[in-house]
Amino acid sequence: MDFIFLLLKQNILMFMYLLIGYYLYRKKLISTSGSADLGRMLLHIIMPAAILKSYLADYSARLLKGLFVSFVAALLSLLLAIIISRIFFSKEHGIERFSAAFSNAGFIGIPLVQMTLGQEAVFYVSSFVALLNILQWTYGILVLTQDRSVLSFHKLRTNPIILSFLGGLLLFFLPVSLPDLLDGMIGTLANMNGPLAMMVLGTYLAQVPIKSLFTEPIVYRCILIRLLVIPAFTIVLLFLFPTEYHTIKLTILIAASAPVGSNVAIFAQLYQNNYIRAVKEVCLSTLLCIFTLPAIVGVANYIL
Repeated sequence: MDFIFLLLKQNILMFMYLLIGYYLYRKKLISTSGSADLGRMLLHIIMPAAILKSYLADYSARLLKGLFVSFVAALLSLLLAIIISRIFFSKEHGIERFSAAFSNAGFIGIPLVQMTLGQEAVFYVSSFVALLNILQWTYGILVLTQDRSVLSFHKLRTNPIILSFLGGLLLFFLPVSLPDLLDGMIGTLANMNGPLAMMVLGTYLAQVPIKSLFTEPIVYRCILIRLLVIPAFTIVLLFLFPTEYHTIKLTILIAASAPVGSNVAIFAQLYQNNYIRAVKEVCLSTLLCIFTLPAIVGVANYIL
């Protein structure tokens, strides 16, 4: 039960950060463009720093083996999520295919993993985040636009999350260590990930009338798949891995059980899709995961 209470406590804490963002926007202390700027800072600086920090560990065969297991588990769980989203939503519902398949593993998954399972677990969840970004910028854009011409290798090659993942791997394998000053700076930036990410989501929530969150049935269906169906099938999938990888399995499950990823709203706006519905799915799923995520991971902690 201690693990469930810890996870619930961290979720409540992150919800409080979300309320701060909501308050700042509603009181006009931060603008729409300001929240977008904070989002870009998260994507280009804070989240890459969190991923890099997880790889600033001494090389060991145990960590290397764990990295391989986490990569395989992450890939399988993401492919499972894509398959399930395609079963429940037709190609005309590209936003829901994207929303259901891709969790907010970066903004919410990394902070929760770090606060509940420790820094080493971030080392393992980084595989999930990197793979998720690759799939979002390829398959995700394709389901939103139904147009293969919008796919760009250059965007993948310059994606800050993928670059930080590759850079972190390089630092892990090389027999070098960063200067204390640089190491400390990366650690400080990494610690900003959870609070700042939730504040940005709070500004998203403040841009949508609260009542409108509950008016579209397809939003409920999408959130049901994202928060309950996909995590349940992910638990079944994780039984394929030995019990010695218990922490890795919980790490992957937390990432897979996170709410709808905020990138769906960004991409929907960029490609002239239903941006408002995407924001509703992000915000409502973020609120509901306060209850669903601790319950799912708490049960899995005893049975995996």
